[in-house]
Amino acid sequence: MHFGMDIGIDLGTASVLVYVKGKGVVLREPSVVAINSKTGKVLAVGEGASLMLGRTPGIVDAIRPLRDGVISDFKVTEVMLKAFINRVCKGLRAKYFKPTIVVCVPSVITPVEQKAVEDACKHAGAKDVYLIREPIAAAIGAGIDITKACGSMIVDIGGGTTDIAVISLTQPVVDFSLKVAGDKFDEAIVKHVRRKHNVLIGERTAEELKINIGCAYPREEELTMEVRGRNLITGMPATITINSTEMLEALEEPVSQIFEAVHTVLERTPPELMADISQRGIVMTGGGALLYGLDRMLAAKIGIDVVVADDAISCVAIGTGKALDMMDKFSALSDGT
Repeated sequence: MHFGMDIGIDLGTASVLVYVKGKGVVLREPSVVAINSKTGKVLAVGEGASLMLGRTPGIVDAIRPLRDGVISDFKVTEVMLKAFINRVCKGLRAKYFKPTIVVCVPSVITPVEQKAVEDACKHAGAKDVYLIREPIAAAIGAGIDITKACGSMIVDIGGGTTDIAVISLTQPVVDFSLKVAGDKFDEAIVKHVRRKHNVLIGERTAEELKINIGCAYPREEELTMEVRGRNLITGMPATITINSTEMLEALEEPVSQIFEAVHTVLERTPPELMADISQRGIVMTGGGALLYGLDRMLAAKIGIDVVVADDAISCVAIGTGKALDMMDKFSALSDGT
């Protein structure tokens, strides 16, 4: 009896997406686990735990077990994976159900981190675990045929890392991983509001600002948004209005770091592949790629077309799932290199 045992997991810093063969992306939840710090009991995983971030009493810890794209808390990651795999398998116990799992990892990963991912999946009930590099999964998910001898460039901006790669014949020819992505955008907004307005806002509020009025390229019309936080001088609650021009200023540093990384990869790209990229353009994936104007800013600075993939957030998960059917084309899929 076969339960559709092939699963692709995009194990992200901000969220986990699970792709089941034949069904597509079936789960998209924040990478957060809430634990009772006294008893060690798991209270919530995913969305429920995410609502507790920054709002928990002393006894409850809301933990994000992945930092900068890698596992920082092994035990909690295992708990989280187990919960998500069980949810996807509709409670079928591991003795009946041992899925084959392909997990996506950042392009720069140490053997220790690699083993941590494999072990977490095995303990969560996987039969076989394969690792695939994030930009390769993103390229497959974005519909690029990576099996051709032709250069394709991917910029995958997630929550913890930005992975950039030039891919040809299923392998990254040049790749670069940068620990600047969606989370750093949020941090930059928190810092800016604190510096300019003397008001402290939470990460969730910063994320709302980023999504609603954030930009990496000037907007046609100015947008504003009211946010609440704490006045650092009086210690009292404060409501302030932020505009999109301020967001441009706040996000300037992390955005320019991403541009520098793209520039570095292009400098290291062989001329033949560079010609392919000039012709085909650069494809952006990941939630961070949705920051308003980021594609236009990169295109203006580099002089090459930049497009954001359809359903940019799910690209990596879809590509991870599709990789299950391409096992024979990957010489290096199983060892994650």
